[in-house]
Amino acid sequence: MTPPPDVPALLRALPTGGSTGSTQGRRYDVVVSHHAGGRAVKLVAEERGGADYISMNYYDLAKGPRLFPCEMPAEKVLAFLRNYRPDPPA
Repeated sequence: MTPPPDVPALLRALPTGGSTGSTQGRRYDVVVSHHAGGRAVKLVAEERGGADYISMNYYDLAKGPRLFPCEMPAEKVLAFLRNYRPDPPA
């Protein structure tokens, strides 16, 4: 899908590598990895002590950006991106 215009900035704001944080009252372990010189981003988030899981790929293509949620509704991924707050660095 073509992502909403806020998605690239939301992804840039996330720490690369592993982080912990929260959204909607739940804690998550999140891994963000960049590929192809930053033009591809993979995000995987697992709820701590729960069963929730978020997974997506984002590609900045010549024909425009594309967001690919992995076996879940795009709305779930977008809600996570818009509400997740990483913990401050220790």
